[in-house]
Amino acid sequence: MDVFKVSGNGPLRGQIKVGGAKNAALPILAATLLTDETVVLRNVPDLSDMRFMLEILRHVGAETVQPEPGVWEITSKKITHVAPYDLVRKMRASVCLLGPLVARMRKAEVSIPGGCVIGPRPIDLHIKGLKKLNCQVEIANGYVHVDASEIQGGPIFLGGRSGSTVTGTANIVMAATLAPGTTRLECAACEPEVVDLCNMLVKMGAKITGIGSPELVITGVEKLHGCEHSVIADRIEAGTFVIAGAITRGDVTVKGIAPKLLGAFLDKLEEAGLPMELGEDYIRVLPYEGSLKTVDVVTLPHPGYPTDLQAQLGALMTQTEGLSIITERIYPNRFMHVPELQRMGADISIEGPSAIIKGASKLSGAPVMASDLRASAALILAAFAAEGDTWIQRIYHLDRGYERFEQKLSAIGAKIERLKDTDMPKELLED
Repeated sequence: MDVFKVSGNGPLRGQIKVGGAKNAALPILAATLLTDETVVLRNVPDLSDMRFMLEILRHVGAETVQPEPGVWEITSKKITHVAPYDLVRKMRASVCLLGPLVARMRKAEVSIPGGCVIGPRPIDLHIKGLKKLNCQVEIANGYVHVDASEIQGGPIFLGGRSGSTVTGTANIVMAATLAPGTTRLECAACEPEVVDLCNMLVKMGAKITGIGSPELVITGVEKLHGCEHSVIADRIEAGTFVIAGAITRGDVTVKGIAPKLLGAFLDKLEEAGLPMELGEDYIRVLPYEGSLKTVDVVTLPHPGYPTDLQAQLGALMTQTEGLSIITERIYPNRFMHVPELQRMGADISIEGPSAIIKGASKLSGAPVMASDLRASAALILAAFAAEGDTWIQRIYHLDRGYERFEQKLSAIGAKIERLKDTDMPKELLED
């Protein structure tokens, strides 16, 4: 397996471009099943999650062509309604197939995705929404079986204990696009990735109002058609690069991202005293003297602070003066990276849903394990601020959500190498 060797070597400097958003591209790929015409998608990131989703699309009958990097032409003339476990198990987001299969085929059999180390992410709200659309839903033998022969639009409240559901909103919106009648979806997720999906659906002929708000109104149509669509920039990747600049006290310009997509995140960095320059489509982190201030953060659904930037901010807060508190309200187990940061010298304690971070930690390189996608990024960011070499194992997690990560960072001065685990010093290898 691959590992990263990262060496702290001072400030990063230069420009770095953000790629397409993983969390937008996955449901958008699924949405191509809603029509038998060709959909052309641009700015699709080259990630393992994309490859898994494309494999699933091909399995259910879609034809996929990649005329150039980042561009996919997908035609789904004849498709099946079954998405089997051996494919779906590889990626939770494949549950987004439910909506388009229900809408197009009036039935679906989709395996329930597996678990995740950052905590349970049940699909109960997806099922609730489908039932509200007058679908018959049964769970048997690890599959969700849906009979949508009598599908009908109607009022749906989609809130849960942690607020709205992003993939659940995507599924129900897609299912409703071809359902007779009008669907009024309350407590819909407002994330930019959901907005991007809705904008593409409108290009395909869907009738959706209230896009970007917690209340979406979808009027069903008989047929959707092909379109061309460019996936929005990845705000989580952008935020990760912003923190890379901040934790190294560098001068880094993150290009291709609208700052408005990162409102709560940038607000916290401003509160911490990080000097920045914000343009229409870039964020520039400026060098600074002294220490950043501590912050208290609570992760919340959009437009609140994004859970996907929680671990990265925690890495930055190890370098401030005083106590920072980060409270996780979305995924209960999303502090799996903390023991690894502690191995590097971070002073962090977990109290219930909160991480209490005592700053001014002198970090040192160590062998660490990545537990999930964003934890991988947080460990790399901490390694930039550490003395010596940090060896990060299980980086296949990172490849799910960051495209050409080490190349982009190397181009602005990071000392980061992708190596084989056999290249690690033998005394550092896991037992």
